[in-house]
Amino acid sequence: MAIDDSKAFIPVRIAVLTVSDTRSLDEDRSGQVLVDRIAEAGHHLAAREIVRDERDQIAARLREWIADPGIDVVLSTGGTGLTGRDVTVEAHRDVYEKEIDAFGTVFTIVSMQKIGTSAVQSRATGGVAGGTYLFALPGSPGACRDAWDEILKAQFDYRHRPCNFVEIMPRLDEHLRRKKG
Repeated sequence: MAIDDSKAFIPVRIAVLTVSDTRSLDEDRSGQVLVDRIAEAGHHLAAREIVRDERDQIAARLREWIADPGIDVVLSTGGTGLTGRDVTVEAHRDVYEKEIDAFGTVFTIVSMQKIGTSAVQSRATGGVAGGTYLFALPGSPGACRDAWDEILKAQFDYRHRPCNFVEIMPRLDEHLRRKKG
């Protein structure tokens, strides 16, 4: 794993969605962690919003952002736990075309190093829909830092080797484009 300095950095457009019944943007520490890290890495914040813990509202916002050509990635924070109001994972899976199964596994490995067996309570997930990457992260600032610093920062850097998410972005929706003839 290394950065290939012979390649140019390609910024991506990332939207941040906080799932919460109680937070405002001023109180959204987890969302702010993501916003700060997106900027520090040289990417563009495409949108930021808070939506209630309602499966249909979360899925609707994800679909709107998937349809927006100005958004390449959606990072949501909150609603990935085990309680009755935690429906973000289900909303994400409502819109996924393909799930990135290894994301949850790698996130668990990273979390185990920080919080031990408490990592088992997270249902972090990732997927792709309409050529857009979607990731559901836990609602704690620490979990957002870990997901970005240990996984997403490298995967959204075109220079990262041996491979990264950015280099395959043009092909994410190839199944939707048909050859004419």
